[in-house]
Amino acid sequence: MEIRNRVAVITGGGGGIGSATAKKWVEEGARAVVVADYDEGAAETVANELGCIGVGLDVTDENAMQKFVDEIEDAHGPIDIFFSNAGAGAEGGIEASNEAWQKQWELHVMSHVYAARAVIPSMTARGEGYLVATASAAGLLAAVGSAPYSVTKAACIKLAETLAITHGDDGIKVSVLCPQGVNTAMAPRQLGDGGTDGIIEPDEVAVIVTEAIAKERFLILSHPEVQTYVERKAGDTDRWLKGMRRLRKRSIDIREGM
Repeated sequence: MEIRNRVAVITGGGGGIGSATAKKWVEEGARAVVVADYDEGAAETVANELGCIGVGLDVTDENAMQKFVDEIEDAHGPIDIFFSNAGAGAEGGIEASNEAWQKQWELHVMSHVYAARAVIPSMTARGEGYLVATASAAGLLAAVGSAPYSVTKAACIKLAETLAITHGDDGIKVSVLCPQGVNTAMAPRQLGDGGTDGIIEPDEVAVIVTEAIAKERFLILSHPEVQTYVERKAGDTDRWLKGMRRLRKRSIDIREGM
């Protein structure tokens, strides 16, 4: 799908990958780009800079999501592309609080469910539409020391697969973005522990996402190395787990030495 003349929505659009993608899609000639963010001021700032639309939205509130979609479609026409991009980090393992686990679940899984519920009926009726979800390489692999994040990002990927299987024959395309380190507020602060293969800029990710949508490619990897890691994991999971334990130990040693 090409961006030109399309109506596109980007959640988590107040900065980082979201705002960079909004900029790219405005440049690509989208008919309307709607930037939504929990921080309404950030969304409005981006909208003012780019000449698009900025809206405050809590993506974990299904009623708010449905109202948002209805209002956008009333004002600008059917939504062609919904980029469900909002997310946040969370540290800890199983000892993390129930509240932390639940917040990650609502943000990284249910928000995508709510978005899909809101837009799929219209897309199905038209026989066309595109859903993009931001997960993480952590969902394909694991993020050491961040169990709530890794587990819910993995669930996000599985949800995207399910949507692609269930609605692909309805003309609805699905992609899932699985980045490693990107220069945003969520970027890993420490590179030496092997947490990422390098920090890239949000503008680079925006180009990669746009190209993947044009090719209608399901898995979007901003760091190509991740493909190799996934293949190694599938080929010998026990060996991969041993390697991850070594990575965890090295990460702890580095942090304790700081």
